[in-house]
Amino acid sequence: MSKTIHSEIKFNVELDENRVPEKLSWTAQDGGVELEEAKAIMLSIWDSKAKETLRIDLWTKDMPVDEMKLFFHQTLVAMADTFQRATADEKMADTMKDFCDYFAEKLELKK
Repeated sequence: MSKTIHSEIKFNVELDENRVPEKLSWTAQDGGVELEEAKAIMLSIWDSKAKETLRIDLWTKDMPVDEMKLFFHQTLVAMADTFQRATADEKMADTMKDFCDYFAEKLELKK
């Protein structure tokens, strides 16, 4: 019988008096990450009972808009890659990547 292994990822959120994130950090000891600073976090969780996605989207008030645009672009590219690996649907993954290229072009992210 194999032993179950548990791994934990923690997110720390420091809020101002209006409950707006001022500081974000995360820890993943299995990955060698200890209280690493972050400016933004997007977390999606699948609720299989309700058949819906639950989300947590946080960013600090000092997250620069140009970095937020890069963050979104890189997240979209990663989602297209993950979609391809999870579904083996090459055609749709390529369509998603085409949108990522369009997104980057319109935001002038690629120089």
